[in-house]
Amino acid sequence: MSQERRLFLKTIAASAAAGMAASVTSGCSTTLVNQNINSNSPIAQGKSVMGLVVPKMDVVRIGFIGVGQRGSGHVKHYCHIDGVEITAICDTNEKVLDKSIATVVNNGFATPSRYTGSDLAYKKMLERNDIDIVIISTPWKWHTPMCIDTMESGKHAFVEVPAATTVEECWQLVNTAERTQKNCMMMENVCYGRNELMVLNMARQGLFGELLHGEAAYIHELRWQMKEITEKTGSWRTYWHTKTNGNLYPTHGLGPVSQYMNINRGDRFDYLTSTSTIAVGRQAYASREFDKSHERNQLNYIAGDMNTSVIKTVKGRTIMVQHDTTSPRPYSRHNYLQGTNGTFAGFPNRIALENTPSDINAYYQKDYELALKQWQNNGEKGRKPEFASFHRWDYDLAKWQDKYDHPLWSRMGGEAEKNGGHGGMDFLMLWRMVYCLRNGQPLDQDVYDAASWSVIAPLSADSVTDRSNSKDIPDFTRGVWQNAKPLGVVS
Repeated sequence: MSQERRLFLKTIAASAAAGMAASVTSGCSTTLVNQNINSNSPIAQGKSVMGLVVPKMDVVRIGFIGVGQRGSGHVKHYCHIDGVEITAICDTNEKVLDKSIATVVNNGFATPSRYTGSDLAYKKMLERNDIDIVIISTPWKWHTPMCIDTMESGKHAFVEVPAATTVEECWQLVNTAERTQKNCMMMENVCYGRNELMVLNMARQGLFGELLHGEAAYIHELRWQMKEITEKTGSWRTYWHTKTNGNLYPTHGLGPVSQYMNINRGDRFDYLTSTSTIAVGRQAYASREFDKSHERNQLNYIAGDMNTSVIKTVKGRTIMVQHDTTSPRPYSRHNYLQGTNGTFAGFPNRIALENTPSDINAYYQKDYELALKQWQNNGEKGRKPEFASFHRWDYDLAKWQDKYDHPLWSRMGGEAEKNGGHGGMDFLMLWRMVYCLRNGQPLDQDVYDAASWSVIAPLSADSVTDRSNSKDIPDFTRGVWQNAKPLGVVS
């Protein structure tokens, strides 16, 4: 049993036996909070890292673990971001490793050190003292152990989604970050999409009124990945559909909605309930696309084709989170936000407000007058035009972007779109990470976000197994959420 696991179990037992409140000090204030806010919170091993600020870095020296489909893109982007050095790269696949090293060299940088040969080769890389941050883009099972090893080596961990796959792993990340006082950020790139940033800006300005409900999803037909047998994502991700029946991948849609609602910074997840459909799509696909004797036809696919989970927050808001990578349908993350004054909905993007800003109303008035004139010129045939209202969606996003584009997108959106990565969100995320580290600012996402967004996967599976009974969501901040400052509209 690992030292981290022994310590985890020990603190759980101590917390249950003591049955008493303890205090911790917030990383950004001296406010004392009740550590035992949530019965699932183990005793803290260090100080809160909420709002953690680390010493400014003139140059951010980067090491990479995993440079396959995702990691190689990060290497490419960092070759076009000022203030970084790519010190070392590690991968078990020498072909992709050499390709990323060539990318760095071809962009005029010094040749990074090369680590390969075994699954644990990354540990040798972590012994270096000329790396500040580590970018982890490996299969899911490696995310938590690699993050822990990175922080224990004195470096900051930046990891692909999800950051953890079990409740215990989530607590391991939190405990290690607090004990080492190192950043552990899950790189939820969708938080840096243009529309997601715009909705965050609109929500901060109160445009939707008091927030009530959100919807998030990862609906993305990925059956074709089952044909990736020996390498690439499908070679390992396919097996998750044989091990877990729940929401396997919650964070892409959930991250932005959580930021809109100030989760962990004024509100927090309280509990969830989850249900799944039958699991039939992947077996049908395997039967159609592979020989009867093929390994893909021998697997028992248990993950329901569609999973729907509903989260309740402490302040009474609700969030629906869906997952479906099997059904034939268009891509969607939902990105839905409902407030007392109206709604934003994504895929396709549309807005409906009861009380609209005066300059937006001017657009509506102009469109109404033009439509009315055309109706009159047509002999008043057909339905008479109506003035815009919350009963009809406004699909013309351009005027809303003109007024409410996030300052960060206004500043860097052009550069982000030029460099690409899911429409620029990947580049903007990586740029922002470096900007915060070089300027002594807290990151936009922290270990508490990583844990809270990732834990939905295992808890959804627990709920599905338990006839959709609700499951408590741990307070990974240990009460600090009550006084934490919401994420601002940064520029």
